[in-house]
Amino acid sequence: MAVARVLSARMRDLGGGMMVRRLLPSLGQQGVGPFVFFDHFGPIEVTPESNFDVRPHPHIGLATVTYLFEGAMVHRDSLGRTQRIEPGAINWMTAGRGIVHSERRPEHLSTRVYSSHGLQLWTALPTDYEEVEPAFIHTPAHDIPLLEQESTSVRVLIGSAFGLNSPVATFAETLYLDVNARRGSILALEPAYTERAVYGVDKDIIIDDLVVEPGKMAVLVPGAARITAPEGARYVVIGGAPVDGHRHIWWNFVSSRRERNEQAKGDWAAQRMGVIPGETEWIPLPD
Repeated sequence: MAVARVLSARMRDLGGGMMVRRLLPSLGQQGVGPFVFFDHFGPIEVTPESNFDVRPHPHIGLATVTYLFEGAMVHRDSLGRTQRIEPGAINWMTAGRGIVHSERRPEHLSTRVYSSHGLQLWTALPTDYEEVEPAFIHTPAHDIPLLEQESTSVRVLIGSAFGLNSPVATFAETLYLDVNARRGSILALEPAYTERAVYGVDKDIIIDDLVVEPGKMAVLVPGAARITAPEGARYVVIGGAPVDGHRHIWWNFVSSRRERNEQAKGDWAAQRMGVIPGETEWIPLPD
């Protein structure tokens, strides 16, 4: 059996009725490889009246990884970067010692109805890099390696697989694949990474002989695995080297030291973590 356990999503409201499925962290499973956070949002209809903008908020000790299937958003941060995020691109933001960012609806979509659908993941930075300088790197969709088979297409978003190497630089061994599988397709995963998991986005998949419903994450045992999509499916594979020790996660802060998160709380409450040019709003610390 290739599956060690199956994780179910918990629904979370990010504000304004924006519901997400949260898979990581989970009880008894803080992460998979370097990934310690996994949110799946949408597909959700966004109307001109919707209020799904994410106001300025801080991060430390992690890297956010944003990936869209549909829709668009505008990233702005305290480094002065502004980037429109669109489907197929990888947007990697290293928080390090601290960064502030917002995610808002693009101006050209303000009067339109559209679908928003995607994933936001966090990786914990290795302890030697938890306090690095913050950075934001955008890798456009056309720079992502693509494997086209007769019945399956695989985009190597991060890491290496099937002889392809993503240009996205990471701080630890990391794997992130986006798979579009046609009806009846079979994808063989070689035993190349220490930890891996498979998340079904829209339809059932079968890992070896176990049916995994969409919206659930199958954590794999080390070794090879065979993924079948009987009706066709979109799914992602994540993994890599495990985090070098337990991480304390509080709100948007991730650290190997609990006291570092406490420091970040005080810094954000006092607005010492930076400002985003042109932004006047900010999300206060949660109760």
